[in-house]
Amino acid sequence: MQFNTYGGNGARLAASLANSTEHTPAALTEVLRREGIEHPEVGTAQAEDLARWCLRIAPVFGEKDTLHQVDLVNGLLEDGAACVRISVHDGYHPHLHYLRDEDDLVARVRATTAGGLAVAVCGAGGDLLGRCKGAGCATVFIDTSRNGRRRFCSVGCANRVNAALHRARGARARRPGHATAPPSAVEEGRPPR
Repeated sequence: MQFNTYGGNGARLAASLANSTEHTPAALTEVLRREGIEHPEVGTAQAEDLARWCLRIAPVFGEKDTLHQVDLVNGLLEDGAACVRISVHDGYHPHLHYLRDEDDLVARVRATTAGGLAVAVCGAGGDLLGRCKGAGCATVFIDTSRNGRRRFCSVGCANRVNAALHRARGARARRPGHATAPPSAVEEGRPPR
C-alpha cells in the first residue's frame, strides 16, 4: 500500500500508539513527536484520554474477521472523525482531513488515527494491519511487504520462532519410530498455500 498523509501517517501513528506500553504524558509526547504530530505536548488529562484511545485502536490490528474489524474502525470514526474534507495546506498535495481545524491534541490524534485506519482497511485490506505471530509478542504492525504476507513484527521475532521450529523438527527426527516428515504449514503458523 502506498501511504499518503492519513492512510500512512495515521495508520502508522495508530500502530505506534497501540504498541505504546507507557501512557504517561512524557511517553505519549515522545510517540507523537516521533510520528510528526504538530504541537505534541501531552498533559495529564490528555494522557488519560489517549490511553483509553490506545486500547480502542489495538484490537483493529490482527483482526481476521473483516466485518468485526470494519465495526471497530467505524466506531473509531464515529467517535474521532468530526467531518471529512479535502485539504491543501503547507505545500502538501490534496489530502483528507477528518476534523475541522482544531487545536485540541486528543481530537487531532483521534481523527488522524481513525481516518488512517479507515483508509488502510478500505485501500489495502485490513489484513495488512497485523499482529506479531511470535509467542508472547503482542506488537502490531502495518504490512508494507511486497507480497503482503508478513507474520512477525521484526526479524528477531521471526528468528526466534524459526529457531524453535528447527529445534522441534530436530527433536522429532531423533525420536525412535517417529516419521521425519516436515511439519505442515498450519503447524508452523503459516497460512496454507
